Amino acid sequence: MSRHVVIVGAGPAGLAAVEHALLAGARVTVLDQAESPGGQYHRRPLEGHPARRGGSEFDRRRRLLAHPRCRWLPGSTVWAFDRVENRLQVLRGQADGSGRQRLTLVPDALILATGAHDRTLPFPGWELPGVYTAGAAQALAKGERVAIGGRVLVAGAGPFLLPVAESLLDAGAEVVAVLEANPLATVRKGWSARPWRLAAHAGKAGELARYAAALARRRVPYRLGRAVIEARGADRVREVVTAKVRADWSIVPGTERTYAVDAVCVGHGFVPQPELAVAAGCVLDAGFVRVDGAQQTTVDGVFAAGEITGIGGAVTAAAEGAVAGCAAAGGKPASALIRARDRALTFAGRLATAHPIGPAWLGWLREDTIVCRCEETTYGEVTRAAGDAACPGSHALKLGTRAGLGPCQGRMCGPAVAELCGGTERHHRPIAQPIRLGELAARTEGEPE
Repeated sequence: MSRHVVIVGAGPAGLAAVEHALLAGARVTVLDQAESPGGQYHRRPLEGHPARRGGSEFDRRRRLLAHPRCRWLPGSTVWAFDRVENRLQVLRGQADGSGRQRLTLVPDALILATGAHDRTLPFPGWELPGVYTAGAAQALAKGERVAIGGRVLVAGAGPFLLPVAESLLDAGAEVVAVLEANPLATVRKGWSARPWRLAAHAGKAGELARYAAALARRRVPYRLGRAVIEARGADRVREVVTAKVRADWSIVPGTERTYAVDAVCVGHGFVPQPELAVAAGCVLDAGFVRVDGAQQTTVDGVFAAGEITGIGGAVTAAAEGAVAGCAAAGGKPASALIRARDRALTFAGRLATAHPIGPAWLGWLREDTIVCRCEETTYGEVTRAAGDAACPGSHALKLGTRAGLGPCQGRMCGPAVAELCGGTERHHRPIAQPIRLGELAARTEGEPE
């Protein structure tokens, strides 16, 4: 009998895993919280707004999920994983709706492709209405054709800022500038190292060049070595203060410049979503899930692919997903898949070197700067608690200040709070996603046929 592979996440990594698990003869169940597959990268526009690119990808996705050995379960949230009985607990339905259906799945192999979410560093005023993460801005512009504002500044770190700016322009916004916090020397060091290996990433380099050319045609300035250090406004953001920053992201005095805007889009890369991996008992390295050459985690039968193993973009995620899908189905990944995965991982290394997070960003903060928006915990409160001998360790510090313990459970402020608290550990929670008490008590249906 063929193996049953459950894949959590239908982004580039999850879809590649589906394809190669099916090729290896497995039965596949695919779950995603969204109603449509593709993840953030392959987000499908609204009906009536055809995609400018990626039509063939939509067709491929449809074919995969319609395969007779594939079960597609959209709108599904995996809220717990019982590592003893190898059971996934699933809720189907709108996250904020009632009457969600409870399901239990018992796979032969599990692939976690849960992806990542935006990393946004706090700065004075970042809690104002009109301040958006890069991912949220792109989701609205690309998926809904809605611009976050009429006059928008895009800032942060990493090449993701370029497609976000293009999506905003396509949605009708005026993008006043795109600011990359890392200076030219840092960016050049990452992308120009071992130039003879760049040929392997010609497609990705061409894509970035196309985005840059599109911004240039529309006369959108692209500035290196500048960052947003403050947002101002009473009821919402009305202006932002930017400054030139050094390689460590410390502010160069006297270089401040103010832009009048009605929205600002900030993104400083991505952080993984490893809650289910932690629940499964997988070992993490610097917050990412540790995997071997076949994408298997430290737990037998549990594989991981995509951004939860390292931030490398859609191509890297898909390459990892292909290896994971084949291995999880019981096959031996072909050497071509392994080589493609390894080449993609070198791109991830360049990305990390070219667009790091400078440690001196803490100098942007003031005593009253909110670092945890859910609990309204300020930078001053966190730093005072960190110096209190009665709060030893980051876990005790978080309990004392409530930083990172609000409704979002640290998804917005987690990395920043961890850095301020001097720790990066993640604690296992039996419930990985929010669930109502009534849903917890409801009857659980068996594994779908």
